[in-house]
Amino acid sequence: MTVLAVIPARGGSKGVPAKNLAPVAGVPLVARAVRACLDAPLVTHVAVSTDDPAIAAAARAAGAEVVHRPAAIAGDTATSESAVLHALDAHEALSGTPARAVLLVQCTSPFVTAEDVQGVARAVVEEGADSAVTVAPFHGFLWREEPPAAPGGRPGPGGVNHDPAHRPRRQDRPQDLLETGAAYAMDAEGFRAAGHRFFGHTALVRTDPARVLEVDDPHELARARALAPLLDDSPLPTRAEVDAVVLDFDGTQTDDRVLVDADGREFVAVHRGDGLGVARMRAAGLRLLILSTEQNPVVAARARKLGIPVLHGIDRKDAALKQWAEEQGVALDRVLYAGNDVNDLPCFAVAGWPVAVASAHGAVRAAARAVTAAPGGEGAVREIAGWLLGPELDTDTGAGRPAPEHTAS
Repeated sequence: MTVLAVIPARGGSKGVPAKNLAPVAGVPLVARAVRACLDAPLVTHVAVSTDDPAIAAAARAAGAEVVHRPAAIAGDTATSESAVLHALDAHEALSGTPARAVLLVQCTSPFVTAEDVQGVARAVVEEGADSAVTVAPFHGFLWREEPPAAPGGRPGPGGVNHDPAHRPRRQDRPQDLLETGAAYAMDAEGFRAAGHRFFGHTALVRTDPARVLEVDDPHELARARALAPLLDDSPLPTRAEVDAVVLDFDGTQTDDRVLVDADGREFVAVHRGDGLGVARMRAAGLRLLILSTEQNPVVAARARKLGIPVLHGIDRKDAALKQWAEEQGVALDRVLYAGNDVNDLPCFAVAGWPVAVASAHGAVRAAARAVTAAPGGEGAVREIAGWLLGPELDTDTGAGRPAPEHTAS
């Protein structure tokens, strides 16, 4: 039985440029939707419908099929239904197998879950519904501006889901449900006949109202990034997901302060625990690199102390990261990159695990897939090592908090 999930993701977006590729917790919106669909047991195939090569590449990297969307159904006025129907026809023509059900999953809903996708699929495939939609409890009072009662008069407010003259208590009101915009399911044959996502018996599949958010403007994208650490189930990387760790220096391995003596020599403070973490990650077989914009002897000195390679004085850190990963034979989506400031954002865009230290710039924290509890220079690198190595990191490390080290240029 084929159950096809279709994710419409066209390239054009006026509210947020390249919206469907915008990262939330370090993962592009389109990839977040793909992952939710792949994790739903009833879904057998996931297809992203797009007209954009970059979105297509991100969709394939996340594990989805790609259906090229013709220009005629990729404009601002094109409906989601037209994209889903086109993808359904293309998939069936290629596979030679008719679909039992087709799903519409919106990547503009960053917190759609596998449970949401599974819920709408189950309603159609196993419970006999013709269509299904995710909804969330809604308790607000809705108002609408009414036309003026007389010519030249002012419009007056009108209650939509309540009588303004009689406002019952919340517990006395009928339960209103808000369509979340995240996930829909349709019987494939019925969808073709109706041409619309709602037909026959529509099942309402409840979801967590805290996860209801649709990204259509920069403010909503910022909210999604702020909420991700609270709502994402597993925000921390594991050793199974990471082959290489690339570390920024200033502000990541230090507290971003520089002490200068009377002779102009610079001193920075680093954390001894970070050194232990680097040593354990190296022993565990992880490839390691320090990548810094600063051309400073202190960076090279620290790299020598840690026994790992360094690239410093780098203007295009993302280009250097890509070249290094290719030389090492490491896939970029298996690289953990830790940084703290806006010059790290290009690397965040290409690394599979962008990590911000707790003291990082707000834009960097927002773009990160994970954020350490420790600030830069206070054990953040050791904390990252703990994520990856678990109890192995703490074997024979002794008790007490490591003292700071000082490195001079």
